[in-house]
Amino acid sequence: MQDRFTSRLTYSFWIKTLLAGTLLLPFLPVDVYGEPTTADSKPQAVEQKPADIFAARRHLYESIGQMTQIPWYRLAAIDQYERTISRAHPKDRKHPDRLTGIFMTSPAWRGWLNPDETDQHPGSIVFFNGYGRDGSGDGVADANNDLDILYSMASIIQNYGTKPEDFNIALWEYYHNSRAVQRIQQFAKLYEHFDSLDLFGHAFPVPLGTNYSYRSTWGTKRSWGGYRIHEGTDIFAPHGLPVRSTCYGIVEIKGWNPFGGWRIGIRDLNNHYHYYAHLSGFDKNAHIGEVVTPGQVLGWVGSSGYGKPGTQGKFPPHLHYGIYRDSGLNEWSFDPYPNLKHWEQEERKQKKAKSK
Repeated sequence: MQDRFTSRLTYSFWIKTLLAGTLLLPFLPVDVYGEPTTADSKPQAVEQKPADIFAARRHLYESIGQMTQIPWYRLAAIDQYERTISRAHPKDRKHPDRLTGIFMTSPAWRGWLNPDETDQHPGSIVFFNGYGRDGSGDGVADANNDLDILYSMASIIQNYGTKPEDFNIALWEYYHNSRAVQRIQQFAKLYEHFDSLDLFGHAFPVPLGTNYSYRSTWGTKRSWGGYRIHEGTDIFAPHGLPVRSTCYGIVEIKGWNPFGGWRIGIRDLNNHYHYYAHLSGFDKNAHIGEVVTPGQVLGWVGSSGYGKPGTQGKFPPHLHYGIYRDSGLNEWSFDPYPNLKHWEQEERKQKKAKSK
């Protein structure tokens, strides 16, 4: 037992030394989530490339993975899920300079019955059943240290075993939320499939250069099936025009919806649900649980919906595209129009650059 403990400390010290200067760098004015940013949305500093941030995170996941035998992509999935919840609730993110997105409350970190509210000693934290652990080897369990907090989360998961079903049980016991378990499973599948963290690229939902038109229609009134608001943007296009995935993601839902007709839903790593409705049909490779990439064909523009399965032609052919954010407990829609304009412009620039 002593040899095992000494070995872990030695290895932890090596990790801390090796990663010094990269893991604890502050977040800089770059968007590693694939979303547009504004000049005043990030603190001004020397620019750091998203690739460097992804590389530092990957190194962190692999280092903790070697210590705990938990695959890096599972640690990355938990971290990314926590990051999306922090972004949905900015008030919870008190330390935005951390490399990790995992946030644990002080009572949970030190132990709920621990009388010392500032306790960082690993031994007393364990005595009071707190989550905090020392992953850096400095003898301190610091809730704001990337190595410590990820090692602490890995230790929680490790207690349940190493099999996939053990991982799912551990997630349930920690979150007590089936949605959280599903999201982390989806994220882990994406990371494992692509063997990459840089999965935030986007594409416009229909091919550029084709005959389509759209404007901001989010929030307008709809009356079929009861009065409601329009939760998306309508892209009018010819019947049969390909509909493409806007993101890297997992097919979460596919089939008929009385409002949306033949529709398909994709979950991405931002914990956004991309909703494509009124299709005329689905691509043969678009199955529930399948991984998709930006620009991959999901189906074709149609006019299905507003009735029982197979209802067509109650409105001109178009794609209804919507985005929903998951807060961990519920989902809500937001206007996809700014994203669509941004992705359209970016894809046009990329095509222009390739043609030179």
